Amino acid sequence: TTSPLSGMKFLCAEDNAINAEILEMLLESKGASCTVCSNGQEIVDAFASVKPGEYDMILMDVQMPVMDGLEATRRIRNGENPLGKTIPILAMTANAFDEDRRNALESGMTGFLSKPIVIGDLVQELRKIL
Repeated sequence: TTSPLSGMKFLCAEDNAINAEILEMLLESKGASCTVCSNGQEIVDAFASVKPGEYDMILMDVQMPVMDGLEATRRIRNGENPLGKTIPILAMTANAFDEDRRNALESGMTGFLSKPIVIGDLVQELRKIL
């Protein structure tokens, strides 16, 4: 059976190099591809020039240096690129408290994943969204 993630293209923000590598391996093992940015500013800059169909979803670490995931999400949602209004953005955070969840949703995120990322949880979130 092919994975529900097969062929999906993710734009990811993750400041921890080891977590980024694990995330990339997890996604690639399911047939997905992933481009990793190391902070919020980087992903905002990268998203500015994204074309339709280039990425299916953003996985956004919440706590990062330079610019956190909440601010990065707000900038993507309100940015020049019209795709920013509609692309699903999932928060990735080790703090899975209600307040964190609320902050993530208020910033414009679509859903929420606890770290370490479990592929089953990601697939569940995808099913809710797509």
